[in-house]
Amino acid sequence: MKRLISLALILSPSVALAHPGHGTGFLAGLDHPYGGMDHMLAMVAVGLWAAVIGGRAIWALPLAFVSAMLAGGALGMAGVALPGGEPAILASVIVLGVAAGMLAQPPLVVALAEVALFGLAHGNAHGLEAPATGFAGFAAGFVIATASLHGIGLLAGRAMGSVPRLIGFGIAGAGVLLALA
Repeated sequence: MKRLISLALILSPSVALAHPGHGTGFLAGLDHPYGGMDHMLAMVAVGLWAAVIGGRAIWALPLAFVSAMLAGGALGMAGVALPGGEPAILASVIVLGVAAGMLAQPPLVVALAEVALFGLAHGNAHGLEAPATGFAGFAAGFVIATASLHGIGLLAGRAMGSVPRLIGFGIAGAGVLLALA
């Protein structure tokens, strides 16, 4: 077990490197969220937590994330960098992973606010890194990619037994490794 943890710590700095997807247009936007481990994990965690909460959260949490992500992307494209953006992105991986792992059931409005704040931070990072031209195509691509990652989380959350709990805590653990990298 100690060897496995040591190996994970040795390899973890490589996952924190800048990710691809900085080209232009739809395909660049589609690729962008898949190129960063922090983005992928947080977006899967949103879907996973939505499945854990159930009911209206199944569509409302992903919609809140995507909507706020678009707003943050527009701010980023306008040159507005939100303070604490990168730490918020790392925090989103840990917090959303823990929420899903603990099978947290807060009031829907609380979960929506949390997810929207994290979506805003992710979107702002996307917008700051987006190409100067062709933002509409880029945004369409990263919205579809984000929705697909939410869908993966939703499917995982619908699994039987303790799978959502394990995945949630696994996401949170990966977030801690990214934060230490």
